[in-house]
Amino acid sequence: MKIVGIAACTAGIAHTYIAKEKLVNAAIKAGHEIHVETQGTIGTENIIPEEALKDADVAVIAADVKVSGKERFKGIKIIEVPTEVVIKSPNKFIEKIEEIVEKG
Repeated sequence: MKIVGIAACTAGIAHTYIAKEKLVNAAIKAGHEIHVETQGTIGTENIIPEEALKDADVAVIAADVKVSGKERFKGIKIIEVPTEVVIKSPNKFIEKIEEIVEKG
């Protein structure tokens, strides 16, 4: 499965990067490709490449605040959760995404 996503927290610092790291590690462990962009106090980092957007099966938004650029996910299944969900149970979250994508 090919996953793209955005991580963003209220302060735009710690939880943003922890959520990204946990999500990436869990997805790779499960055998998926993933690219996660961060949006925080220092701006947007690791912007999702067009190629990744074009090939994505699902978009994950792990955020506690409004994120920008959601229009890029048009035509892609979007799953939105607070950063806490990804931080506390990243492996279970990836399993849930797998179920959702399989159901279509």
